[in-house]
Amino acid sequence: MTKPAILLLAHGTPNSIEDVPEYLANVTSGRTLSPEVVEEIKRRYSLIGRSPLTEITMQQAALVSRELGLPVYVGMRNWKPYICDTVLQMTADGITHAVCICLAPQNSRTSVGLYRRAVIGETGKAPFTVDFVPEWHAEPLLIRAFSERLRDGWSSACLEANAPVPVLFTAHSVPVRTIEAGDDYERQTRETAELVAATVPEVSGRWLFAFQSQGMSCGEWLGPSVESVIEELAAADQKYLFVQPIGFVCDHVEILYDVDIAFKKCAAERGITLTRAESLNDSVLFIRAVAQLARTRLAAWAQSSS
Repeated sequence: MTKPAILLLAHGTPNSIEDVPEYLANVTSGRTLSPEVVEEIKRRYSLIGRSPLTEITMQQAALVSRELGLPVYVGMRNWKPYICDTVLQMTADGITHAVCICLAPQNSRTSVGLYRRAVIGETGKAPFTVDFVPEWHAEPLLIRAFSERLRDGWSSACLEANAPVPVLFTAHSVPVRTIEAGDDYERQTRETAELVAATVPEVSGRWLFAFQSQGMSCGEWLGPSVESVIEELAAADQKYLFVQPIGFVCDHVEILYDVDIAFKKCAAERGITLTRAESLNDSVLFIRAVAQLARTRLAAWAQSSS
């Protein structure tokens, strides 16, 4: 008897400030970070209270499960519930096939590629088959979900400014060497932004794109950075800016600190009022997007198995 399930994958986040050093060791695969870097990360988490990523991802899983009528599991790469522990639970529950969906819609070997290796490394020992969704950056329901958030937030920003406000779409930066090695991530992030912008005609010609949350490691990271775009807008005497991250699907430190605190402060110091779109979180359209992805893959699996 077959028993399919869905496995949602995410980066993970520490449960408390005290967990930050261990969490960072997982992120860097044991590479030692300077005490200054560790303290800076702890400071960021202290300013936002804590990251709600795990809690929201669990809520998303429950909503997708309700939509599909199937079990939906959550596995984190860098914190609890770890992927390895989730795979053990799925095995104990008698799962025979899993559709794995990374909650980062754009595919990069530094994100999705790492999740894939982690899952395959664990499921190679498990008695169930795996179907890994490679990317879903152009999934129509995902675009509609981002569009809905854009319309709602941007309209309010324009009312406050009493004029059309430029939109800045953002995605997490990756090392330049990753793109130079042939990674498709940059193209996919920009395509997501283009598709979302196209759904709101009033935004046409008024949007920009930047990469955020560049790492603290050595080497060049993909740009332009959000800070550099803010500098350019300030030089052009722009007074308002609306930000929509399109590489993230829920609130976490890169939203609640990087955008809501750091970028907002950077903008304010240059005379710019910065607001942002609400994260997807429990968006009905987003939940339907994930469910539809799973439904399509499960249908193909059922057909190939018959």
